[in-house]
Amino acid sequence: MNMPTFRNWRSVQEEVRRRIHSRKWAPGDLIPNEADLAIEFGCARSTVNRALRSLADSGVLDRKRKAGTRVAAEPVAKATLDIAVIRHEVEEHGAKYGYLLIKRSQTTPPVSVSGAMKTRASEALLHVQALHLSDDTPYAVEDRWINTNVVPEAKLESFEKLSANEWLMKHAPYTHGDIGFSAVQATAEHAEMLNVSQGSALFAIDRLTWDSSASVTMVRLLFTPGYQLRTAL
Repeated sequence: MNMPTFRNWRSVQEEVRRRIHSRKWAPGDLIPNEADLAIEFGCARSTVNRALRSLADSGVLDRKRKAGTRVAAEPVAKATLDIAVIRHEVEEHGAKYGYLLIKRSQTTPPVSVSGAMKTRASEALLHVQALHLSDDTPYAVEDRWINTNVVPEAKLESFEKLSANEWLMKHAPYTHGDIGFSAVQATAEHAEMLNVSQGSALFAIDRLTWDSSASVTMVRLLFTPGYQLRTAL
């Protein structure tokens, strides 16, 4: 039987996945080294390297320097999370989107914010608070800090008509980020904004994005009761 042609790293990746799925390479097994796989697949070693790195990043393989590459004994399923534009999210549910800017100011943030964003404690950041609406009903509160040393153009944006959420997606590239999910009780301020009772359970998303080693923005999104977040594995 002729060996299929492996012209790029994705085709190599799919073949490795196939062998793992069929248990030709079982969990915990040491797989052939990159040089041997490159010869077997008839491709460059760099192509194999990229395929294996991608599988290691997704938790399928366990790569250790000088110890080789093994099929993960307990593969970790990783979810794919995109940074959503809230307007698109609302409109995809067939609702009319609305937006209201509550506050915009260049101010010194709390120590908890400057510490997380790795900025100087005395350094002013742009603080934007806004309310997103779905069919004229409160949908989410956006409470955001923007590092204007990294995104200086934000100083010129009023955010009166376009949310910081959407503006940053168009104007501020990022390399990676941290994200957290929690349930929090509505404060009096947030209860008034979202038209819910104080103490109501709200779904919170806390996100901090970076451009290499510099923080871009830190945001807390608070969603009304009943909000659901769905993703793919």
